[in-house]
Amino acid sequence: MARFESLQQEPIMEIKISSDGFGTVVNPKTKKDEPVVRYTLRSSQLVVKVMSYGATITSIEAPDKGGQLDDVVLGFDNIQGYQSKINPYFGATVGRCANRIAGGSFQLDGQIFQLAKNAGSSHLHGGIIGFDKVNWNACRLDDKVIFTYLSKDGEEGYPGDLLATVAYQLVDNRLIITFEAVTTKATIVNLTNHSYFNLAGHGTGSEGLYKHNVSINADAVTVLDENLTATGEIKSIDGSNYDLRTPKNLGKAMKSLTEGGFDLNYCLNRPGSSDNTITFAARVCEPGSGRTLEVHTDQPGVQFYTGNFIPQGTGKSGTKFNKHSGFSLETQNYPNSVNISSFPTSTLKPGERYTHTVWYTFGVTQETC
Repeated sequence: MARFESLQQEPIMEIKISSDGFGTVVNPKTKKDEPVVRYTLRSSQLVVKVMSYGATITSIEAPDKGGQLDDVVLGFDNIQGYQSKINPYFGATVGRCANRIAGGSFQLDGQIFQLAKNAGSSHLHGGIIGFDKVNWNACRLDDKVIFTYLSKDGEEGYPGDLLATVAYQLVDNRLIITFEAVTTKATIVNLTNHSYFNLAGHGTGSEGLYKHNVSINADAVTVLDENLTATGEIKSIDGSNYDLRTPKNLGKAMKSLTEGGFDLNYCLNRPGSSDNTITFAARVCEPGSGRTLEVHTDQPGVQFYTGNFIPQGTGKSGTKFNKHSGFSLETQNYPNSVNISSFPTSTLKPGERYTHTVWYTFGVTQETC
């Protein structure tokens, strides 16, 4: 395993938080207009913007090796872009259940629940109106921005009233995201953030993406069927083109894949099987800018996706995006886990609390990645 940067932090600097409006959206249930609130979290090293619609990250400005700030996540300049059909979950919180559920259905406590099939024969990222398409309640609490959403019993086919919370906290060069949820009935939960990163800058497209070097702390992946749904098999990556345990150039690695890119859940190497220890998941470096991104989480898996199906469109500042314009590292439970008993459970029962923490730590290296 390659050496990774220390987790030791410099003394914590003051974080400034401000807010503004980001347009209005129509509530899909009440059909009433609602204002979208956007918050800006600013440290000495990062500027992060998040909005209430979809509890979405709209911008992360990080310095390069010359100290120049640039936005390193894909997105849009206005709320209309985020509501458009060409938005592939840019920066959004997805749920109740991220990733694909086979057949769009599951059985829980002897009852079968049918969900929307919004990805062929599968249910994907919470359905037709998932958590990415609702306007969350928003507030600031000390150094955090907190979004809450009450998903009612039966919404998109899921059982139970589910109260979900997403907290964004900036600590120097680290963005900390904490997801929590409680329910009134047994249900399933698997929340994640779906930001698309490009450390060369959000407008550099696939040309910028291919220059990145990537490593992931995993010895195996969950196998997919023809519908891109997890079958239950866990397969070693030894000797395969999916082996990213040591840093590999992303452009070269993607050329070796018949799928045209990565879209797999990596089973992370963790010190404990069921604890909440936050451990290293992945590291990405872009040589031209010198920017680095390290991901740590308490979840068992991370979906590494290289934007193979990003549609053609226009994003922030008039820049163009297309296939392979950005990559995602979606920390998560294993996909389709509700239908696979050998996978970590995604079931949440009344009296329990779902928790999920991910750290996105940005840095700069003057050395070769």
